Amino acid sequence: MLDRVTGMQVFARVAALGSLSAAARALGMSQTMATKHMAALEDRLGTKLLHRTTRRLSLTEAGRNYLEAAERILADIEEADASAAVEMAEVRGTLRLNAPVSFGIREIAPLLPDLCARHPKLTIDLGLNDRYVDLIEEGWDLVIRIGSLKSSSLVARRLAPCPTVVCASPAYLDQHGRPKTIAALKEHNCLGYTLSRGVGVDRWYFERDGKVSAPVKANLKANNGDVLVAAAVAGQGIIYQPVFLVARELADGDLVPLKLDHPTRELDGIYAAYPSVRRPPAKVRATIDFLAERLTAARW
Repeated sequence: MLDRVTGMQVFARVAALGSLSAAARALGMSQTMATKHMAALEDRLGTKLLHRTTRRLSLTEAGRNYLEAAERILADIEEADASAAVEMAEVRGTLRLNAPVSFGIREIAPLLPDLCARHPKLTIDLGLNDRYVDLIEEGWDLVIRIGSLKSSSLVARRLAPCPTVVCASPAYLDQHGRPKTIAALKEHNCLGYTLSRGVGVDRWYFERDGKVSAPVKANLKANNGDVLVAAAVAGQGIIYQPVFLVARELADGDLVPLKLDHPTRELDGIYAAYPSVRRPPAKVRATIDFLAERLTAARW
């Protein structure tokens, strides 16, 4: 089946130039191919669009009516192509960005004013949630992910490392003592992050590869890290979280890092991921470059 849009293009050129040969030359195809496209178009429509004589071609009434619609459709296609080409080259349009809740609030949101100031034609649609989103199904242009990435059809760029820390408030440590080993954690209230894929909930994992672990228990578990940070600051227990989540509290002395007999596990990294395409739009490339620039220099 011959391409319908090409058939429209051939017909529009024939109408403008008055001959199939001239239309074929203008479109860079043979006259035979132009004739085939016209025949296929008329067969599909079930009507003649052209009066053919030995001297010239002219439009039938159906051809005149169809030409108006065809020219409008072709103009819309050209406009769409031009718009897409501009978006590939120029940072503009709406970027749908998804990030984990706590990281999005603490680290991404404060950067967005500068990103928009740098690219005035860019609009950000920021979505925050801690579940694993499907970019293609849900229509996200870019997603921030923390920790080891699942193999997928996404392209990912590492923006920053993601070290972790075990910490508690001075008040908690004054009341319950300071654990020195991971084995001693079982005697403490170790608040659990239920969505953790790297640190664990009822068992905390240590060392770079996570091969060393210790059982823990808690009277509070949550699917949001900020909830656990607030509880830890209030003296409820010990938390094991990414440094970015507690950097401010550590700096202010509201939380104190614990030195145990095994190092904490680093969560591989913080990544920007986008659907695998030959060349991502300029808005995606510019946002990734901006985030890499800012997050590489982050205090944590």
